[in-house]
Amino acid sequence: MTNPVKCPASSLGGDLPIAAFVLVIMCAVAITAMQSAQAQTFTVLHTFTGAQDGGQPFAGLAMDEAGNLYGAASDGGKHGGSCPSYGCGTVFKLQKRGSGWVFSPLYAFQGAPDGTGPQGVVIGPQGNLFGTTLEGGRGICGLGPSGCGTVFQLRPPATVCRSVSCPWNEIPLYRFGGSEDGGSPANGNLVFDAAGNIYGTTYQGGAFNDGTVYEMTHSQGGGWTESVLYSFTNGWGNPYSGVIFDGSGNLYGTTTQGSQFSSGAVYQLTPSGSGWTGSVLTGFQCGQDGCNPRGGLIIDSADNLYGGTGGDGPNNGGTVYELVASQGWNFNLVFSFNGPSGGGPIDRLAMDAVGNLYGTTNADGIHQQGSVFKLTPSSGGWILTDLHDFTGGSDGGSPEGGVVLDTQGNIYGTTAVGGNLLDCVFGQGCGVVWEITP
Repeated sequence: MTNPVKCPASSLGGDLPIAAFVLVIMCAVAITAMQSAQAQTFTVLHTFTGAQDGGQPFAGLAMDEAGNLYGAASDGGKHGGSCPSYGCGTVFKLQKRGSGWVFSPLYAFQGAPDGTGPQGVVIGPQGNLFGTTLEGGRGICGLGPSGCGTVFQLRPPATVCRSVSCPWNEIPLYRFGGSEDGGSPANGNLVFDAAGNIYGTTYQGGAFNDGTVYEMTHSQGGGWTESVLYSFTNGWGNPYSGVIFDGSGNLYGTTTQGSQFSSGAVYQLTPSGSGWTGSVLTGFQCGQDGCNPRGGLIIDSADNLYGGTGGDGPNNGGTVYELVASQGWNFNLVFSFNGPSGGGPIDRLAMDAVGNLYGTTNADGIHQQGSVFKLTPSSGGWILTDLHDFTGGSDGGSPEGGVVLDTQGNIYGTTAVGGNLLDCVFGQGCGVVWEITP
């Protein structure tokens, strides 16, 4: 995957002071750079240590209007107490200053009270951050007695902060019980409607323990009320990704179980009276179409849906696909990767203003440590451009999150491992935040 390829379309740590981890990283000290046919440059913006800065950022990043980056590391931060030995996880910020970046931990999770293992953040009303934790809170889920996860909000300090590191205030909005209300929200890709209500998914729980789609609404007294919009059943469910809206108010998402071969599905939820009606748009067969659509969806201006699968497809390394709304949700194969099975895209894609698709693969590329790719539409197919192949060393490895783009065409993301190989995951590293510039 080192050269552009055209694919025809078809119709198938420890507790150290936080200040010690506030780091200004200048562009001149790029840890790793790679020049391709388009001469883009790869730069590591932060290398995680597993201590107060966090470790293993499985999710991607969120970007505000000023171009600042926000993310969540699934471990690190607070160690001990109700937290496991590897920590309860953190939320962090990377702020652009001049030609460099300032890294700041915003919050370290505490375990049972507020959550363990944050799964990413999104930027909500008034610039506050919202996200979920996989564990913590209350209840007993499949992961043991460590709680069934939470929905949380982070607010900046109420007064002007004059320090280089200013922790934000965390507010648990809901603690899942693991029964009919849902449990184990496996991603932080929450969405908001025009009224500010929050929508997300849980991997398990619900009426049939196959997961849920839920809504969070404001309640009297400034709190929030959780309600289940849909409980998955009949052999399809267990969503690992969130949901998105179309212009008509319908919701779309993916499940990791379902279809005739129990290999995942793309679903639609349509408002119906006082409830929601669920339907399967396509079921994956672990064949030419791909397998295990763990990542979520994106939608274009024509309401067409795009997503990826981690495995199978014509070349066995996962796929990128399109569902065309005007053709009754006709399935089109956009691209098939040729890496190891399960090494394809496992998070949602990104699209720029001219319709190019961007994403990451988990375990393909020259070193089978994952890659960053671009897919450009052309007459009769799509052209693949390999933007970076991770080595698993100082540049990181195994990117499990997607990417975000800024207005200058720069691309940002995270890796789950790599970086400083002396820390985290038996010497595999705690992960990095990276940037690719044109």
